[in-house]
Amino acid sequence: MSLWDEIHEQPDTVRRVVDANRSAAGEVAALIGAPDIASVVIAARGTSDNAARYAQYVWGSQHHLHVALATPSLYTLYRRPPRLDGAVVVGISQSGESPDLVAVLREARCQRRPTVAITNHPDSPLAMAADVCFELRSGEERATAATKTYTSQLAAIALIAAAMGGDDAGLSRVAGDVARVLEAGEQIAHAASQFSDDASAAVIGRGFNLATAFEWALKLQELAGVCAMPFSAADFLHGPVALVAGGLPVLAVAPSGTPLPSIHELLEHLRRNFGAKLAVISDDARSLALADAAIPIAPISEWLSPIPAAVAAQLFTYYLTGFRGRDPDSPQGITKVTRTT
Repeated sequence: MSLWDEIHEQPDTVRRVVDANRSAAGEVAALIGAPDIASVVIAARGTSDNAARYAQYVWGSQHHLHVALATPSLYTLYRRPPRLDGAVVVGISQSGESPDLVAVLREARCQRRPTVAITNHPDSPLAMAADVCFELRSGEERATAATKTYTSQLAAIALIAAAMGGDDAGLSRVAGDVARVLEAGEQIAHAASQFSDDASAAVIGRGFNLATAFEWALKLQELAGVCAMPFSAADFLHGPVALVAGGLPVLAVAPSGTPLPSIHELLEHLRRNFGAKLAVISDDARSLALADAAIPIAPISEWLSPIPAAVAAQLFTYYLTGFRGRDPDSPQGITKVTRTT
């Protein structure tokens, strides 16, 4: 199965994750919502690390939890694991195969902390190390670059938030929002064509869509061979903005929501003072009007917007990869399963 096929499977995949996993989400929510839980520590790598960034904002904003990314090297290379008092430890991995992530969950169990695995493979080492396994049910992902497993992870995180008593509005409709992104393929292809000669770019987002900026940058790196650097829109002003004066293109994720005014102000600044070349994923007409390449998504609750926004970024990158003369089904130097220790 090709990357194209798996990108276009995502409306059905997201719908299946939401419809088939409400019981599993409730089980995870019971662990995270227990009275003795003060924080969540998430072990992940690569694309799954970006899903963990989404969880930081969703579980943090809706449930006032401190959500931190684990430092697996402390558990493996340095053999100095931190104390996990009061924490639930969650491992997120498509394959569930990476030894360092498994080591984090095993240490958590040694410290008598509850553990959760979010994975596509319930018989994997990560799942075996967890008290509770949330099986993504994404279906087999054969393409090297992760697409449907990433959006499945986002949907799983959102479903767990809803099971903890969060805002469930829009979750049942998000698959339709993804489908509408795919219907705009011709416009997204045109947007990508305008960046075919650019070997580097800055990718910015903020809040819930900081995860999208990191994931978009990762896809640009592994598929299109673009040296893409992800930034918080706030951090971008603390030095990296100077790179735009040298002609660095900027790709922005800017859907409606709390961060939009500050991101729009930044985009106006980049356009007005640097003549920046901009691509923008947004439902906001004013922000799209600033862009050389406008990538529209439908209006959606801010906390769910990373799901369709990620698909828009995937499709942009798919087309850009072809325009740059590369094969999206054979990315250079990477494999489907990466086992880090």
